[in-house]
Amino acid sequence: MKEIKKIDEKELAVKTAAQAEQILEQESEAQVLPEVPEEVIAPQAPAVAQPAAGTPSGRGGGRRRGGERKPFSRKPSSLTDSGLIEKVVSINRVSKTTKGGTRLAFSALVVVGDGKGKAGYGLGKAGEVAMAIKKGLAAAKKQMIVIARRGTTITHEIIGQCGSAIVLLKPASEGTGVIASGAVRAVCDGAGIKNILTKCHRSNNPINVVKATFDGLSRLKAVRPAMTVGPAIGGAGGSAISPISCSSEANDKGGAQKEDQSDASPSITKP
Repeated sequence: MKEIKKIDEKELAVKTAAQAEQILEQESEAQVLPEVPEEVIAPQAPAVAQPAAGTPSGRGGGRRRGGERKPFSRKPSSLTDSGLIEKVVSINRVSKTTKGGTRLAFSALVVVGDGKGKAGYGLGKAGEVAMAIKKGLAAAKKQMIVIARRGTTITHEIIGQCGSAIVLLKPASEGTGVIASGAVRAVCDGAGIKNILTKCHRSNNPINVVKATFDGLSRLKAVRPAMTVGPAIGGAGGSAISPISCSSEANDKGGAQKEDQSDASPSITKP
């Protein structure tokens, strides 16, 4: 009964809206929570930077892990540290039948050159491919020859032959390139020939083709420098004697010497 009487007294005291608001404010002030020290408050998470406009976003966009990539530089596969151009022309698997069974081996044909007019070839055989190539390189370096060139091409047309393989080699003008098959191209690249026309006849065996190519290149004749003729007689640079006059004077001297020898010889009179 006492609780009912208290509620009735509150209802009777609240007669206007302003009085109701005052009562609510008083109750809210009484229920205010105690203040919390600043150290207990958790720090706020840092704001995430958004990508700038125009940059790729999402999976696969932006830079990868590890920073920027460095440019990948690699030496040509044919150029070695020694400065020689090494090219493997062909690798064949050979077998030998014996009483105990069949033995397998590999043969490698290798061409070596310095790109400045020297080249050679070698054939290596071994039970493994790597060892066969190594033997072929050693043999090719021992058989290097000097090839006559005129600029970036050969001096003249020639035909090389080995067995049934025939290779035609013709000089070409600047900008033609190497018109050749795989075996002949390897030889030309090693020798530094950049403009040439070639044609292989009859056999296409790479071993015979390489040997025929070296047969033709080894018989090339070098270009001799033109003979310079001195200024004309009575010119500003003084008098000069042509090769023809030199040869004629030499002939005259030789004739005079013969006459002197004939005069000096004693004459024999027959009785």
